[in-house]
Amino acid sequence: MKTWFITGGTPGGFGQAYADAALELGDNVVLTARRPQLLDDWARPHGGRALVLPLDVTDTQQIREAVHTAEKHFGGIDVLVNNAGRGWYGSIEGTADADVRRSFELNFFSITEILRAVLPGMRARGSGWIINMSSVAGLRGVPGFGYYSAAKFALEGLTEVLRQEVAPFGINVLAVEPAAFRTRAYSSFADERVSETVDAYQPFIESVRTSMIEQNGRQPGDPYRGVRAVVNATKQDKPPHRLVLGATGYETIHEQLESMIEELRAHQAASRSADFPPGS
Repeated sequence: MKTWFITGGTPGGFGQAYADAALELGDNVVLTARRPQLLDDWARPHGGRALVLPLDVTDTQQIREAVHTAEKHFGGIDVLVNNAGRGWYGSIEGTADADVRRSFELNFFSITEILRAVLPGMRARGSGWIINMSSVAGLRGVPGFGYYSAAKFALEGLTEVLRQEVAPFGINVLAVEPAAFRTRAYSSFADERVSETVDAYQPFIESVRTSMIEQNGRQPGDPYRGVRAVVNATKQDKPPHRLVLGATGYETIHEQLESMIEELRAHQAASRSADFPPGS
């Protein structure tokens, strides 16, 4: 029996889907949320196998307390799912500095703090799984969500290096890149006005907001099917390093990588010309 520690437990989202999948496997679950009372009805039928904890992932002290409580309650954390996060729309030039920092605090720096809290226990036991929920936007940037994309690109880089650093300790690391999934990720956009500081981008960002509102509840991705794909991937003899979720996501990233390879090859001569001549 394993113990899962899952952040971002908002009802109807990926966090709850991971929790349900873990419970179906017979494992224990620690599900965290900023408003844990919303999970009371969900947790009640599972008795002692599900522990709901309050957690604002941008609060380092709360992170340490939640991890300590989870380890004390279940004896350790075997699977960490870094799921908490969200996007804000805005242009690169016109997004307020406070919003830029807020995006990185939630979508990147909070994950580094959770990793630092959980990894010592995994290293001591010589095993573990870390699942970092990235995004298709972490492999191909999305106009109007530039700073969210940048944070997810940073998470991709962190995950790549982390995988190599912790492998000697028996710890596996997977980056998961979902496309548009039918969670509550878009549900708050209708209540959030555009706050661009540069008027020139206002019409474009308004159109981005409108598109997100119109897509809410109609996204093609099923979070439960997505989580099932992730769980199955972790059971493979040779697990993938990253897993794109959703047909649209697959097509988007396939096109992106092919374009990058084509461009790389087209400029091969320029790339190679930058070295000192052989024998220099």
